[in-house]
Amino acid sequence: MFERWLPRAAIPLFIFIWASGFVVAKLAAADAEALSFLCFRYVGVIALMLVLALIGRAKWPNARDTFHIAIAGIMIQAIYLGGVWVAVRMGLAAGLASLIVNLQPVLTACLFFITQERITRRQIAGIAIGFVGVVIVLAGKLFNASFVLVPILLCVISLLGSTLGVIYQKRFVPQFDLRSGQVIQFVASLAVTLPIALAVESFNVRWTSDVIIAWFWSVFVLSGCGISLMFYLLRSGSVTQLTSTMYIVPAITAIMAWILFRETLTWNVIAGMVVTLAGVYLVVNKPRGL
Repeated sequence: MFERWLPRAAIPLFIFIWASGFVVAKLAAADAEALSFLCFRYVGVIALMLVLALIGRAKWPNARDTFHIAIAGIMIQAIYLGGVWVAVRMGLAAGLASLIVNLQPVLTACLFFITQERITRRQIAGIAIGFVGVVIVLAGKLFNASFVLVPILLCVISLLGSTLGVIYQKRFVPQFDLRSGQVIQFVASLAVTLPIALAVESFNVRWTSDVIIAWFWSVFVLSGCGISLMFYLLRSGSVTQLTSTMYIVPAITAIMAWILFRETLTWNVIAGMVVTLAGVYLVVNKPRGL
């Protein structure tokens, strides 16, 4: 039964979980320094996945694959999460951060010579339509947000890290046990993040109820489930298809912010969601007969 419904449920679940990451970052930002919090998050994920790997007698990769898994993990976890969380902590609007880092379909399409994937005209049209939808969703925030250079640059670095990390993993280690693989990725991410946190932060994390909720959600849902779903989708489809689903994330984030933080849900969010869904449909669904 699990194998039957997972292919259909994987993309919606992934989008929902990925979108919640920006809400969680906002939830913890007031009481926890970004990199310090991420170090605690990485430790939690390492412990969780190590237990699962030992109980399930997971296969551990050889030295070559371990190296590639670690490099991909540093880009997908340490660089992506570090940039986003620091930017939000510095006051960048979650919606604007979401827009920047979820431009992966555009960047992935531009890097077709690296991915070596054939992109059809239908997919190009879908990418363009999806981009328009994202801009519609965040139009108000884009025009009202104050321009803060450093947080925006951090989000651009996050975009590069996550996009190149996904491409790197797809090319060099598309198959590995998700439990042992995530132990390796998060150990590598902790090794990179911890020295920077010690250098620029004071490990000031106040364990308020919001921070505790953010930690549990980050460890068990965002990393435990979300990253596993991303790796599953990466195995079963193309990089272009996976990254294109991220166009929907800003709209879902806006809905979550409306529910949790009473942020206004305007007409442009609803209209943008419809346009974005149409674009993603063109990218991930092949016409009959192909």
